[in-house]
Amino acid sequence: MTVEAHAAERTAQSETLYSRRARYVTAENPFTFEWPPVPARQFLAERDRAFDPATPTGEIPLDASSDLGTRYPATTPTLLVRYLKLRGGEHLRTSFAAAGEIYYVMSGTGESRNGNDAIAWSAGDVFSFPGGGETLHLAGRGDCLLFVATDEPLLAFERLRPPPSAESVVETVHWPAAEIERRFEAVWQRPSSDKITGRAVQFSTSALAPSYMTIPTINLAINTLDPGCDQRPHRHNGVAITLAVQGEGIHSMIDGQRIDWSTGAAQITPGTTLHSHHNRGTKRMRSVIFQDEGLHHYTRTPGFSFD
Repeated sequence: MTVEAHAAERTAQSETLYSRRARYVTAENPFTFEWPPVPARQFLAERDRAFDPATPTGEIPLDASSDLGTRYPATTPTLLVRYLKLRGGEHLRTSFAAAGEIYYVMSGTGESRNGNDAIAWSAGDVFSFPGGGETLHLAGRGDCLLFVATDEPLLAFERLRPPPSAESVVETVHWPAAEIERRFEAVWQRPSSDKITGRAVQFSTSALAPSYMTIPTINLAINTLDPGCDQRPHRHNGVAITLAVQGEGIHSMIDGQRIDWSTGAAQITPGTTLHSHHNRGTKRMRSVIFQDEGLHHYTRTPGFSFD
């Protein structure tokens, strides 16, 4: 028997179920591997469904999984956002396999209950619950629209489940609209400088200090821009989902591409892209922005720059 035959026989005898699973990558430059890119896109059809009075109570996910190449719903690789439509007097039960769930109330009044916690909300409020459990949403007399973000894709990527709510670092928190507006008064009076990226209020909790994230990997902010003003171009590693609360006369520039805003619609700004926002309308721009910057801050790779 030749040396090569002996080697082949030994290899066959040593193979196991586990060794057959092994894969060896010998690329000259493994950094050339890429997932499909995150697209700069808007979700106009989903916005139209959410705003249509005939749309029944239910969830309207902003799912870009076909663009991202994931086998699970995702708006970005780490974020999934939805409209929750509630017809007046009706209720909706949701359950998300996420570390936490963050809500912005676009319209209406109602109440949401998660475990022993209950939050009465109205338009402009922000609130959060730990993920993994059931949340019951109850509308008041009129129709309601909520916008909710979770980190479901991040957990799905590793096939993880959220911890029991009693063990979660994510707490039930309520940021009422009246207090948000009070905080903005100081922000709008702040002198401008060449370091400013916007006039915004961010939402965090004492449980996550010194981080200013809303849940461990996601940060939420409401951003504003006065009429006639331009945001300085900048970039960062975190992807952004921007919900246009007041988008009349507003546009973004994303890597040289102009994207005109549509009030009530959400758009994606891919990570690392040079981008800016511009207000050519008569009203102050207002947007709700979800980013996965918590992930990048934790890994010490925010990648922020003005060029």
